[in-house]
Amino acid sequence: MTGIADQAWFRDPALGRILALLNADGGEGRMVGGAVRNSLMGLPVNDVDIATTLRPEAVMERAAAAGIKAVPTGLEHGTVTLVIDGKPFEVTTLRTDVETDGRHAKVAFSTDWKADAERRDLTINALYADAKGEVVDLVGGLADIETRNIRFIGDAARRIAEDHLRILRFFRFFAYYGSGRPDAEGLKACSVARSSLTTLSAERVWSELRKLLGAADPGRALLWMRQVAVLTEILPESERWGIDAIPSLITTEKALGWTPDPLLRLAAIVPPDAARMEALAARLKLSNAEAATLKAWAMAAPVNDDMSSAAFERLLYRNGADGITTRLKLALAVARGKAEGDFDEMARSARLIKLLDRAVQWQKPRFPLNGGDVISAGIASGPRVGELLAGLENQWVEENFVSDRAALLARLQERVQ
Repeated sequence: MTGIADQAWFRDPALGRILALLNADGGEGRMVGGAVRNSLMGLPVNDVDIATTLRPEAVMERAAAAGIKAVPTGLEHGTVTLVIDGKPFEVTTLRTDVETDGRHAKVAFSTDWKADAERRDLTINALYADAKGEVVDLVGGLADIETRNIRFIGDAARRIAEDHLRILRFFRFFAYYGSGRPDAEGLKACSVARSSLTTLSAERVWSELRKLLGAADPGRALLWMRQVAVLTEILPESERWGIDAIPSLITTEKALGWTPDPLLRLAAIVPPDAARMEALAARLKLSNAEAATLKAWAMAAPVNDDMSSAAFERLLYRNGADGITTRLKLALAVARGKAEGDFDEMARSARLIKLLDRAVQWQKPRFPLNGGDVISAGIASGPRVGELLAGLENQWVEENFVSDRAALLARLQERVQ
C-alpha cells in the first residue's frame, strides 16, 4: 500500500498526540489534503489538516481533557484548531453538502469518509492518510498524482456549480501541480461556467488569482485560462495586452534568482495605464500597498537604457525607485527573450541589468531645505512658500544634487530679495 509514514512531518510528536486523541473511544482522525498530496509528489509540507468523525464539540472536549489548546475557528463548518507548542492543526468534522449556491454551502456533519471525499473539489486534494500513514484513496486521486492530472471529483460542472471559485482553483492547481494539457472535461466546464465568476466577492477572486500568479511558472495555466476566456472574465485588461511576456519573464526570474512576484507577473499582462490600473485595483479590492505598486509602475517614466548616470539619478528622484524597478524588470525580460543570437539585445540586456542594480540599491537624496527655511527668509505662509521651495528643489535636482544647504540658503536669499 502507498504510505507516508516515512515523512518527517508525520513523525511529529505533536501530530501523534492529536491523532491519539481523535482515534480513541470510537473516533477516527485522518490527515487530508495538501500534506498528503505534497508528500506523494515529493514537495514540502507546510500545514497539516485533519479530518475526523468526531463532532467539533467532542474534539474540543477531548482537547480540554488532554490539556491541548482548542480554538473554535469555524464551528459552523466543523473546524477546530488545536494548538500544541504554538503549532496549529486544523481539525474538521466530516461533512456533506446540504445546500450550495455557488458561493456558500450549508453542511451537515457526517461519519461517511466517501461522502466527505466526494464533496471536495479535485481528486489530488481528497486523499487521506490514516494514523499508520497509509494513504486512503476514495476518488481516484493516486492515479492523478502519478500523472499530475488535475481533475474534478465526479462531474466537473456539478463541482463548479457548488462553488464557482473552483474554476480558478482548477487553474491554480494546474499551475502548481499539473502536467501536459488540462483535463478536457474540467477545461470545458470552466469555460461554460466562466461568467459565474462575476458572482463571487472580489476578495476571493483576487486571493485565488494572486496565488496562481505566485506559482513557480504560471505560464501554462494563464495560457489555458486565456484560451477558454476565463482570464478575460476576471482580468479584461489582459485581453488586448496578452500574456506573451510571461515566458521570458519566468526565464529571467529563474536566471537572475528573482523571487516570484505576483504583482510583477500581473504587470506583465496588463497595460501600463494609470487610470485602468486604478480601476483594476478598485474592482479586485487590492490592498493599499498592492494598488500603490501598480500605480507607481503605471505612472513611472519610460527608461532609456543608454541614459547617463546623472539622468538616471534624476529619473529615480522624480519617479521613485519602485515603479522604475518594475519597468526595468519587464524591459529586461523582453530584451532577454530576444537576445539569443542578437548582439544589440544582448548589449541592451547588460545595460538594463546595470540600471536595475542601481535602482534596487538607490537611496533617495534628502533635499536640504524645508518650508520653515523659506518662512525664516521672510516669506509669509502661503502658496509662495511652496513655489519657492519647488523651484529650488528642481534646480537642485537638475544640478544632480550637488548644492549643499548653505549654497541653497544663499540662493533662496537671492530669490526673496
